[in-house]
Amino acid sequence: MPLYTTDALILRTYKLGESDRIVVFLTRDRGKKRGVAKNARQSRRRFGGALEPLTYGRVGYMERERRELVRLDYVEQLRSPLSAVDGEALGYVSYFAELIDEWAQEADPNETLFRLGASMVDAIAIGVPIQPLARYFEYWLLRLQGVYETDPRLSDEAKAFLASARTSSPLRLADIPVSRIALIELEQAHRAQIVMHLEKELKSVRVLREMRR
Repeated sequence: MPLYTTDALILRTYKLGESDRIVVFLTRDRGKKRGVAKNARQSRRRFGGALEPLTYGRVGYMERERRELVRLDYVEQLRSPLSAVDGEALGYVSYFAELIDEWAQEADPNETLFRLGASMVDAIAIGVPIQPLARYFEYWLLRLQGVYETDPRLSDEAKAFLASARTSSPLRLADIPVSRIALIELEQAHRAQIVMHLEKELKSVRVLREMRR
């Protein structure tokens, strides 16, 4: 049973038995994987905080043919969005991770999607304003899936932000002037498209809505 090592983004975890966790992660070169992290619930010594959503790290895992779950050997954390001090930004970490999880395909390499997710980790860590960053992420995620449609009802300001987003790094979003009203327009337009294509509302969206109350 070979040991594979690759860069990966942790997307989510859930309980398995009394001591283990199932970890869903997106690799740079082999698509989305699901693996068992043995004793991850009983001891933090082996994995530490490396299993938090959107953690970027070096992952080692073992995989057998015709087995749905791989065996997660280690996760070496390289970068984490949890280094952000902005509470609102931290609330979006699970949102970004859930969106990637919904669109990433099992064992289907998608380096472009991986790089988009990794850029969100870097942007959050250096304090890029989260609302423009979220609209940027939604826009590019929908574009990468080939389903983005510009709402003709958007204001000129909102359209100008999208035009800038097409050629800007997420790390430079603070340099793009945009009002709160334009960002709300984009949020509503993007969320409508996401719900239409996924045919459901994300759990993390409900959490974000509660945070705003």
